[in-house]
Parts: sequence; C-alpha cells; structure tokens
Amino acid sequence: MKRKCPKVGCRGISPPLGRTSEVEAANTAGRWFEMSEENEADTCCAFCGSAEIDDIKLKECATCDLVKYCSDACQKEHGPQHEEACKKRAAELRDELLFKQPESNHHGDCPICFIPLPHPMKYVVQTCCSKVVCYGCSYANRMRDEEAARVLSCPFCRTPVPDTDKECKRNTMKRIEANDPLSMRQEGIRQFDKGDYSSAFEYYTRAAELGEMEAHYNLSCMYRDGLGVEKDRGKEIYHLEEAAIGGHPDARFNIGCDEEDERGNIERAVRHFIISANLGDDGSIKALMKYFKEGFVSKDDLAGALRAHQAAADATKSPQREAGEEYYRIEDNSNTEDC
Repeated sequence: MKRKCPKVGCRGISPPLGRTSEVEAANTAGRWFEMSEENEADTCCAFCGSAEIDDIKLKECATCDLVKYCSDACQKEHGPQHEEACKKRAAELRDELLFKQPESNHHGDCPICFIPLPHPMKYVVQTCCSKVVCYGCSYANRMRDEEAARVLSCPFCRTPVPDTDKECKRNTMKRIEANDPLSMRQEGIRQFDKGDYSSAFEYYTRAAELGEMEAHYNLSCMYRDGLGVEKDRGKEIYHLEEAAIGGHPDARFNIGCDEEDERGNIERAVRHFIISANLGDDGSIKALMKYFKEGFVSKDDLAGALRAHQAAADATKSPQREAGEEYYRIEDNSNTEDC
C-alpha cells in the first residue's frame, strides 16, 4: 500500500504562533504554509502525492527541477498541468548555464607547459596521441631532437612523428576507432576541405556527441550555411550555445551578434560579448567599445572587460611560445597537425 503525503492543513500540527499579534501570526502562518508546500514538492509525487519511502523512489522532471514523480505514468498524466511552468523553468536553467563565465577557452591548457592555449589557434595536434601542444613546446621539442640528431618525436608520448600523409591518416583513423573526439573533429575538417560535406557532418556530429566544442561550432556553421545538411535555425543556435557553454569565444561572439541582429536584444548581446572578451576575444572588445559609444555599456563594465581581456591574452604568452610562433611563421608550417 502506497503511503500518501498528508495534505497541508491536515498534518496534526499548527503553525508556531506563540504570543504574537494577529498580523504577526498571519505572516508566520503564511511562511510556514509556503515551506510546507516546498517540502511536499521535494518529497511527494506531484501527481498522486505518494511519499518517497524505501520501495518508492521519486525522480525529478527530466526538463526542470520543480517537481518529482513516482512513475512515468504520473509524469505523463501531470504533463499538461505542468507544461507551462516546466518550459519557463527550463529556459531559466538554460540561461543560468549559458551565461556562466567559463574558466578558460575551449582549448584548455598545453599538456606540456600547462599554460593556457591561445585563441585563435596557435598549436599543433599530435596525430599519434591526439594531444594539443602549443607552438612553444613543439618548437622546443624540435630543437632538442635536432641538436641530439634524433628522429623527431611527439613531445608528449615520444612516438616518432609520421613522415607522410598516409601515416598521419592511419594514426587519425586508429584514434577514431578508439572513440577519440578530437581525431573525429580533425577528420571532419579534412573531409570538409575536400568538399565532402556529408562525411564532415558525420564526423563532426560524432565528435560533438562526445563533447568536442570545436565540432559543435563547426556544426552550427554547417546548419547556418546548409552545407551537407538542410539549413536549420534551431539546430544552428543549439550547437552555438553548446560551444559557447564549453568556452568557445567565436561561438559566444556569434550568439551575441544574433541577439542584436535577429532579436534586437542588446542587453543579452552585451552579456555575451563581455563573457567572450573575458576569454580573450578581440572582436568582442570591439563590439563592447561600439556599445559604449552608443551608451549601452557603462564605463566600469568596459574597463573590467578590457582588464580581463588583457589578462586572458597575457596568460597564454611565454618567451618560448614567442620563439615557436616565429619559427612556424618563417617555416610556413602553421598546419593543425604535426605529420
């Protein structure tokens, strides 16, 4: 027999009134009633009122965190009544996630020097282990191997660097078989550059499902332009938001532009540009300066964004990286894979 939660007002106890005036008593009773309702929502099924006991486990609504249910049947029956509040709360939760400032951009740190990787891209992808290594560490590794007359090897796993595109391809496919999302993204880029948009879309999709933020961003562009897939505004925005949540500055910038151009919501656009500027995005700083001149951004907010932008840029710099960037610039070897 399922145990029911007692209804509010039939609990066998009264609000703690004590020696108070009628107004104070009413206020106290109101607060007690609200707390009772919140407690009931946490411990009882929103449809049938069954309490959570040993043999009954409640689960939250899959979309919001407002109510719980004891069964799928109860959730289905309560759906029409709960739908409006559920959608409103789901939108609030999505915004909380969307407007949370990421700790760093989606590239993360170099696994050798542990300094944040810069954006735009100034790094090398190792096809043997799928590690993303900054120009500085890649350059230092090359210099050491050349001075010691050794075969050039990966700075992370020390595997010899492949000499041909065929070997690179074999390494990438081996990593894809191991469900490596970065290798899937890299193969997607290869297929896209060849004009095989359908294959690129498949690789990007697999990588995005495994949490690869660059793949989310690339998918948003494909849905926007209709390359390899039909144009879909909703999916474009979804993948942009997923990439932005993961710290992708370009995705965040694009969402800010969309808020202004398509929805006319400058307040939300500014919030996105501030987050992206804090990650070191130059375009967002330019947008904020424009809004400042138009009166939509305060002097303090602009100054804060400028300081955070400079701090993000400075955090990615080192003398070794400057030397590495100069080396790759001279050698014209700024491809994304060390083959």
